[in-house]
Amino acid sequence: MSDCLIVVNFKTYQTAHGASAEELARAMASIETEARLVAAVSALDLSAVVSAAPDLEVWCQHLDPINSGSNTGWLHPDTAVERGATGSLINHAEHKVSIEHVAMLLDQVPEDFRVCACASDVDEAQALAALRPTYVAVEPPELIGGNVSVTSADPGIVSGTVAAVREVTDEVGILCGAGVKTGADVATAIELGTVGVLLASGVTKADNPRAALEDLVSKL
Repeated sequence: MSDCLIVVNFKTYQTAHGASAEELARAMASIETEARLVAAVSALDLSAVVSAAPDLEVWCQHLDPINSGSNTGWLHPDTAVERGATGSLINHAEHKVSIEHVAMLLDQVPEDFRVCACASDVDEAQALAALRPTYVAVEPPELIGGNVSVTSADPGIVSGTVAAVREVTDEVGILCGAGVKTGADVATAIELGTVGVLLASGVTKADNPRAALEDLVSKL
């Protein structure tokens, strides 16, 4: 499963911003695995994390489809690329945007820049997949940050998303998230038809983040 993708969303957790983000990124980069590990970091930490872990794939958590100019507080994709980002999340449950926002962002970013569009349910996942992002990640909002993985609490939404997206395209990778914490969760996600997982607190709030990362890849 060398093509398995594990995206760790740093969010703004105390354990995953500033100097702690750099430390966590270095821990991710040191994990021996054939899976692709990705850190999705705050825009404020992007440059520092890229410098701290140059061999780690680093994404943004959000971007805005804007041009240069009078756009106070917005996040320009070109700046993200210049600062070392190779991809971005968009439309996360904690930072929802319109489908037009996602479409315009996809039109603006470089062809090799990876975009993972997040969806709360099967219908939204299918609508986003029609835009042809690199990935669609389905995450039921009620399970985000919880102790029960979507792969056990609601496996039907995962397999249903896979089926719905495949009705639209074979070109979009499918991830699942919400409550994912263990290697067994990752293995089940793969069995349900995804190419990997999107998670946060399973690593960022773990007593031992490195051990949590090693467990995530242990069944691959």
